[in-house]
Amino acid sequence: MASTVSIETPSRMEPCLLSAPSYEVIDLVTELTRASEALGSRLPKRPAENLADLVRIMNCYYSNLIENHNTTPREIEHALEDRLDDDERRRNLQIEARAHIRLQREIDRMYSAGTLPEPASADFIRWLHASFYEGATDEMLVVKSGDREIRMTPGHMRLFPGEDVAVGAHIPPPSDRVGAFMEHFSERYQMKRLGVGGRIMAIPAAHHRFNFIHPFIDGNGRVSRLMGHAMALQAGIGAHGLWSISRGLARGLESRTEYKQMMAHADMVRQGDRDGRGNLSERALTEFTIWFLRVCLDQVTFMSSLFELDTLASRLRTYVDVRGLPPEARYLLDYALTHDEIPRGEVGAITRMRERTARNLLAEVTADGILRSDTPKGPVSLRFPIHAVEILFPMLFPVS
Repeated sequence: MASTVSIETPSRMEPCLLSAPSYEVIDLVTELTRASEALGSRLPKRPAENLADLVRIMNCYYSNLIENHNTTPREIEHALEDRLDDDERRRNLQIEARAHIRLQREIDRMYSAGTLPEPASADFIRWLHASFYEGATDEMLVVKSGDREIRMTPGHMRLFPGEDVAVGAHIPPPSDRVGAFMEHFSERYQMKRLGVGGRIMAIPAAHHRFNFIHPFIDGNGRVSRLMGHAMALQAGIGAHGLWSISRGLARGLESRTEYKQMMAHADMVRQGDRDGRGNLSERALTEFTIWFLRVCLDQVTFMSSLFELDTLASRLRTYVDVRGLPPEARYLLDYALTHDEIPRGEVGAITRMRERTARNLLAEVTADGILRSDTPKGPVSLRFPIHAVEILFPMLFPVS
């Protein structure tokens, strides 16, 4: 009898979407939508944009932490200022972090401009991977797999037998089938084909199924989180970049081990006739979706508590005292919190100080970094440097 060769088909990763979402999933979608719409809604446009810059650093920090790459927020800030460490390993981590933030900023820009492509499309995903590794050193592109070393090409998915991988107990599709799996993935997770709630429910499912395919030799986790960020924007829950799923995935709801446990749980194969109609368990995908959406809601709620105008105004006054700034700086920061920008000529009127004294005050506050301008003589706006985090946003992330 002639032997037959079994060819893996994309049906291996079905169900890609929940066929009958539970009431708990629907309730979470509703709560998350409401909470994300309220997040930062009282902040003026410019302070919110500057705050989003800080959140990108937070997102990068926790995304790296998930990969066991502990790059401190200060190191990330230095990388954005092109102040790279002398140690090669730390420098490579900084280059990686800088690329992550640059890429997220570009995603946000495209979304604001209305030019963001389908986040789950193969072309967009390849672009994410290529952009993330732009400027990477040769050392950063060499991946160890068992006793082998494979040089990764940014933006290129696995193609050849030598690029087959194992991720713990999970064996992703073989390299010669990745193209077919990703074509199916892109089709199933097209945002334009889904309703409002369906787009939100697709985010956790796409996150798991992407990593189930593991299309790249390395960098899949980061790409999936950046893809998820883009999907959240398209789904209407991005809240102008003022929250991050990476912080929630890294910390979990009760334990830092939850993320890996839940990802492995969603790998489960179908458990009998009442467990959906795909190869994988729909019950497990439902449980993963509930956990993921609860993590998202937890993060949006947490960030909302930090960004409330009343509490933030109080922390800004504390900041003035802790940093040893003149007491009149409180009036300036109060005003900056509720306005896009402060023209330099209005500082005296805001603080009720003479022109020269007001100029000196502004110079001291801008030297601190809590207020800055884009040009030497331009208006100033409220900024959020790393050294301000412990006072203004306790528990956001460890600064050192």
